[in-house]
Amino acid sequence: MTAPMRTPSSSAEAGATGVTTAAGPSTGDAADAAPTVYGLSSEARNLHWLLTNLVEEVPGLLSVAVVSSDGLLLLSSDPGRNAERRPATSPSGPKGSSADLATIVSGLGSLTIGAAKLMDGGAVKQTVVAMEEGSLFVMSISDGSLLGVHATPDCDMSVVAYHMALFVGRAGHVLTPELRSELRQSMESAR
Repeated sequence: MTAPMRTPSSSAEAGATGVTTAAGPSTGDAADAAPTVYGLSSEARNLHWLLTNLVEEVPGLLSVAVVSSDGLLLLSSDPGRNAERRPATSPSGPKGSSADLATIVSGLGSLTIGAAKLMDGGAVKQTVVAMEEGSLFVMSISDGSLLGVHATPDCDMSVVAYHMALFVGRAGHVLTPELRSELRQSMESAR
């Protein structure tokens, strides 16, 4: 059973902290919250709100990305959050960012879909990669779109998977081709 989609009650709630939008990353101030979703449809604002809730409610998330079936980043958590954790000796660049996560999620999604076809396993619902320094979760949303989460090694995997399933259940019926196009344009204009 899918939980009902709760819509944000204000523009400040819709543009809460940590989500990259057409206007760039939000800092969480109420004054800058409204511009971050300016010009987006109510469906796009709702999806941003759902992603923000995922990031804020689940401890241990480093980066979150929603990726289209063709591998394009549609929506992401703030990639700047990972830059703060990166040691000064690390090379500069997008390592650990949502753009990198989108690339990995797309590739892993393609690999697991191919494996499922070879094994006659049906549709891939979820993929989990547990590493020494973190975990990667990939879950199908709809029409080939994927939700990817990079989390800390000490995250509660069952909590992450549960909240991802809630996001997928609430976002799956909303992520129409029109909304995917709007989100792509929003991400491209943010660059």
